[in-house]
Amino acid sequence: MLIYLGRRLNLLLITLLILCIASYILAFLFPGDPLTNLSGNPSPSDDQAQQLRLMYALDEGALAGFWQYLKLTLVGEWGLSLSSQNPIFDDICQFLPASIELSLYAMFVSLLVGIPLGIIAGLNHRRISDMGILSVSLVGFSLPVFWLALLLILIFALQWGGLPMSGRVSLLYDIPHQTGFILLDIIMSNVANKQQVLLDALNHLILPTLSLSIVTSSLVIRLTRRSVINVMASDYIKAAFAKGLSRPQVFWRHGMKNALLPIMPQLAMQFTVLLTNAMIVEVIFSWPGIGEWLIQAIYQRDFPAIRGGMLAVSALVVIVTISVDLLIRMIYPLSKKQIHAQV
Repeated sequence: MLIYLGRRLNLLLITLLILCIASYILAFLFPGDPLTNLSGNPSPSDDQAQQLRLMYALDEGALAGFWQYLKLTLVGEWGLSLSSQNPIFDDICQFLPASIELSLYAMFVSLLVGIPLGIIAGLNHRRISDMGILSVSLVGFSLPVFWLALLLILIFALQWGGLPMSGRVSLLYDIPHQTGFILLDIIMSNVANKQQVLLDALNHLILPTLSLSIVTSSLVIRLTRRSVINVMASDYIKAAFAKGLSRPQVFWRHGMKNALLPIMPQLAMQFTVLLTNAMIVEVIFSWPGIGEWLIQAIYQRDFPAIRGGMLAVSALVVIVTISVDLLIRMIYPLSKKQIHAQV
């Protein structure tokens, strides 16, 4: 286990190093002065330009420049945004929690809906209920996220008018930024009518969460269904039936755990897919997350912000993926071939 942990940590460090190299190269590939793309200062004076060139070691060669850039990146010196002149690292820390929050809620809904329906479909293999659930999941999996989000806005926000179509909370409420997670910030704040504000924030969460969770729920249903079918056809399940146990007893005692554990890596990895899909949904619902922030940076040709945002999102996806892999290996110590063979 320690050897596997060391290998994964080495893989994480190497991947993060490659991402830093790519982001450093982007500063020279983007239009404009590389010094401006690194620092975010659009028109420095001669003295400022000289100080910045020393700061980024631009006159000392590529290796020295990258080494200095890497040290600045590790301490949070990511430069300034060209449009707002705010530190890029501070902007990322402000907007990234909103994207993570939306992805977590969508993941929770997907598991809450997908796992029970997948179990029902797997236990009723080739029956009407199985065919119905499988057909619905196929339709849900085929829907583009952006089209589904627009459809939900059209039905529930414009025609029905019962749900808000943009933002995280009504503009009537001023919620101080503490953690970046809107529900936690409301609970920790001293805002008046806290229960009403929480209800308003939950109403703003419904449509974006549904847009993400419908597609992911379809995938969870299919993964769970296939795993349940494979487990129920195994020899030890047949032996349990031979002992006289009923179908519910066999599944809950012997099948449930063995059906869910092999698909846990695939289910956990869906968080990274949700995070990338959330960046699309944020633009449609004006959700103030990292995706909306990056799109605005692209529109305004804010190259330092684009570089920093791409580095932050890529690093988060890599860290989450490898961390989930380590967690699954700790609680389910099978080899990767064994895990995938049972799915």
